[in-house]
Amino acid sequence: MKHNLENLYKYRYLLWDLVLRDLKVKYRRSILGFAWSILNPLLMMLVITAVFQNLFQTSIENFPIYYLTGYLFFSFVTESTNMAMNSIVWSSALIKKVYMPKYIFPLEKCLFGFVNMLFSFIATIMMMLVLRVPFTPSFFAFPIPMLYLFVFALGLSYFLAAANVFFRDIAHLYGVFTTAWMYLTPIFYPMDMLPNFMVQILKLNPLYHFILYFRALVMQNHIPDLHSNLVCMGFSLIMFLFGVWFFKRKQDRFILYI
Repeated sequence: MKHNLENLYKYRYLLWDLVLRDLKVKYRRSILGFAWSILNPLLMMLVITAVFQNLFQTSIENFPIYYLTGYLFFSFVTESTNMAMNSIVWSSALIKKVYMPKYIFPLEKCLFGFVNMLFSFIATIMMMLVLRVPFTPSFFAFPIPMLYLFVFALGLSYFLAAANVFFRDIAHLYGVFTTAWMYLTPIFYPMDMLPNFMVQILKLNPLYHFILYFRALVMQNHIPDLHSNLVCMGFSLIMFLFGVWFFKRKQDRFILYI
């Protein structure tokens, strides 16, 4: 562990350069550039609000904020894990020529996704100002659920990145999985419309707990209790430790398959 941290410190500038490169590539030849990270969730929010709040008469208070808080977390996980899943394969030429810790590549994709999430978070703040949702002291604890989410996404990224080297079809299967995952995550529908057994199933979904924690800070003006923190921490650490263990176990064989 100490050796990995020393390596991470040694390659910190490379890691930052890779994140900057991905940011530049994503917005290359885009007129609005980084503004798309703010506009995209706002435009999605307008569409979803028009459909779910008006057509289905959704009774959620401040529905745009409700949607954005869920969309923000779900899009970060799907974006970062999808990129990290292919990070080893995409970097095969570099891995074959130059030595560097392989765990840097999935980590860089998660950091890139995290930076995007922070930009998108500005859209949530803007809507809070428009709807006059108060910024209470609990709001400023928002880095806590974001940290839980990042650790969880990083662990999942390590697992997917390693598995994808040996089984390339996992990218197609993961697309189906994330579609199902979206509907099992309370992003745009209220929890009270679900029967009790469905709520119990949703509680097995880590994103359910991360999003509820985030909404408690932003919309309900309170910091979740110790139990909520332990649940989120448990999901994050279990996924992270499993992902790191799996990646470390398989990384020496990457060179034979990329």
